[in-house]
Amino acid sequence: MSTTTVQQLIKMPAEVDENNPKKFVFPCDIGTDYTFKRDIVWKNVFGFIVLHLGAFYGLYLAFTEVKWLTVPYVWILIFITGEGVTAGAHRLYSHKSYKAALPFRIILLILQTMAGQNCMYIWVRDHRQHHKYSDTDADPHNSNRGFFFCHMGWLMSKKHPLVKEKGKTIDMSDLEADPWVMFQKKHYKTLYFIFALIIPVYFPVLFWNETLWNSFFTSYFLRYVTLLHITWTVNSIAHFYGTKPFDKNIVAVESKVVSLWAGGEGWHNYHHAFPWDYKASEFVTPLNATTCLIDTMAYLGMAYDLREASCSMIERRVRRAGDGSHKTYGTSMNNNTDFVNIPDSNKKGI
Repeated sequence: MSTTTVQQLIKMPAEVDENNPKKFVFPCDIGTDYTFKRDIVWKNVFGFIVLHLGAFYGLYLAFTEVKWLTVPYVWILIFITGEGVTAGAHRLYSHKSYKAALPFRIILLILQTMAGQNCMYIWVRDHRQHHKYSDTDADPHNSNRGFFFCHMGWLMSKKHPLVKEKGKTIDMSDLEADPWVMFQKKHYKTLYFIFALIIPVYFPVLFWNETLWNSFFTSYFLRYVTLLHITWTVNSIAHFYGTKPFDKNIVAVESKVVSLWAGGEGWHNYHHAFPWDYKASEFVTPLNATTCLIDTMAYLGMAYDLREASCSMIERRVRRAGDGSHKTYGTSMNNNTDFVNIPDSNKKGI
């Protein structure tokens, strides 16, 4: 797409072609303008350099100096704060794939704050925009820009004008009506300082006499940067290397490796095909710790109204659009005459 086309789209209203009000602007109409040059935000580059130097030093300390309890403590922190992102920011708040009781919602908000990936409001806005305009110039981390860009480069450069323009059209009314989310948004810097820095760093110091120096570089730098990269691999690896059993027209792929370390977020082709499914994967798909957590909380009465795609809906999608790699339906991909006769189920809105 030419630069001129990009400029024309920027001037359009949220979703409608200004020359034809009845014509909506779809992601395929936006595409990727490979001639667009991004401006680097050097303060962000410097910040990531500092973070990674601190993380590498923390890794060195983890192998040489820290007390033995500190290492499993850091990994536990990575897991539980990661659940604040996967079960909280992603599956609950971004996609509303299930509902949660207030105590569980507050816990997820705290864990998401500890993860340090911006406030819930901004995380959800960016993710909803990613789904609405996947892999186009209106996608904050457009994978067509390359592996490094969708992994972390998008955070080190100014936003594409279409990201800014289309970001204003994302419906955030549900989060704006949530007082807890808006409280976190208003006081995010203070909450981050308390929950992402002070509490995690001082816990080992108070309970098993770890040195403040060692804890600072392991419980903060190492833990924080590790979780960042785990999260980023969903945007990078899970958009490049894997199969597309559910929809070959979607850039996102199925990645066992990403699912292993990202709590089940690597079954990405399925997730983009059925983003409202609380499992973010097909039923009984392995390596999905987040689904286990949500199921456990549902058993305890803390999660309810879990939404999922029916078997018939999945089969229809696989037969119609899959790449043939599905273990059950993939062998019949060349016979698409029967999928229209498979009964559909009641699909709720995304």
